[in-house]
Amino acid sequence: MDPLILAVVLGALIGMIMALTGAGGGVMAIPLLVFGLHLPVQQAAPVGLVAVGLAAILGAVLGLRQGIVRYRAAGLIGLAGMLIAPLGVLLAQRLPNRPLLGAFALVLIYTAWRMLKRPAQTTALPVAVRCRVSHKDQRLTWTLPCARALAGTGLIAGLLSGLLGVGGGFVIVPALKRYTDLDIRSIQLTSLAVIALVSSSGVAAAALHGPLRWDVALPFSCGAVLALLAGQRIAKKMDPKSLQQTFAWFSVVVALLMLARAVGWVSS
Repeated sequence: MDPLILAVVLGALIGMIMALTGAGGGVMAIPLLVFGLHLPVQQAAPVGLVAVGLAAILGAVLGLRQGIVRYRAAGLIGLAGMLIAPLGVLLAQRLPNRPLLGAFALVLIYTAWRMLKRPAQTTALPVAVRCRVSHKDQRLTWTLPCARALAGTGLIAGLLSGLLGVGGGFVIVPALKRYTDLDIRSIQLTSLAVIALVSSSGVAAAALHGPLRWDVALPFSCGAVLALLAGQRIAKKMDPKSLQQTFAWFSVVVALLMLARAVGWVSS
């Protein structure tokens, strides 16, 4: 297949994943770019961030129009992530490819494990720790422990974003589930708003450290944005739990392939 068309198709897969889960787009972008377009992780990471960031901006705007993006929570997590993302980019430029592949595979396995866990294992928190939705004005009622937890989530998401080219949704979505009582669509679209902020910082830092593969990033991003638009309609009709389980097992398979490449069992 022509590399340009392949980039669009692979980007479309990322956009669809983001639309259906609110997370996982960045996690899957790197394996697709590494295996599908044969880019090293150092080049794949910023390309993935461009696509994930643009798609996330679109998803966040749509969510804001629907009034279900929690912009204060997104701003807190996103600001923390934006501050730390350049450090991740700096580390990525100084690490060899194979250790980065191995680290990414471990992150992917962790993501799948979190998705396969039962919800009951992550929601039993004291009321004082959770940011709860007010019955009066439907705003989040903040607590200091919750604010600290969400800021810490942003730092983790930002570091991984810069280091591995992920948007951080696989960290953000479970954190919002754990520390708030928002409904799943609000969590997913708030996650996209955070990803938009964090990705912009990571892309800017990556561009400062070296040339960015715009010949791949632009068609890859176009596919992601178009698929996210289509996926927003599909997401409303599908069972979130089934989507999560399917994505989790797919992530395990991809992670094992990346580990095999990291140790030299699979060649480029």
